Amino acid sequence: MPLAPLLPLFHRLNREHFDGALASIDGASLVGVRWSDGRMRRSAGMYRYGPNLSEIVLSRPLLEPLPLEATLSTLCHEMIHAWVHRVMQVEEVHGPHFRARMAAINAAQQEFQVSVRHRFPIPAAAPKWVARCPGCGLQAPYRRRQQGVACRRCCDQFHGGRWSARFQLVFERPAA
Repeated sequence: MPLAPLLPLFHRLNREHFDGALASIDGASLVGVRWSDGRMRRSAGMYRYGPNLSEIVLSRPLLEPLPLEATLSTLCHEMIHAWVHRVMQVEEVHGPHFRARMAAINAAQQEFQVSVRHRFPIPAAAPKWVARCPGCGLQAPYRRRQQGVACRRCCDQFHGGRWSARFQLVFERPAA
């Protein structure tokens, strides 16, 4: 499904669920909104802010193949974060202000549901490393190499549950 332009959706949701509070008097947004450049692959969206920055970024790779309801739900979720931060001026993540606004939005409409955690399908990334126990041969995928990791099963069975260099995992590139 092609990506929807975010700014019209933002302004619509701002009018319908935030009483226009995320736009200033001259109509400019207090919060920028944009699609990610394609690198956001673990989270559907995020609200980020700093001294000169306040923006919502939605994941192009995760939301593009999903229906519009997924985009609306994610955008609204991030708009609640922006509303709590910019309008309520409260520092919280998914606290009482967030949950109260989320419940009010969900009760007011049936088009989409806002939730604390999204359940969108995240494509599994191939592991960059495979760790192998030199004792039992057990293998486990890892995204990055880790120093000093040993096989728990072998350490428990042969070393009284204490870490042993004898069972330190060996990291190898997976077979192609």
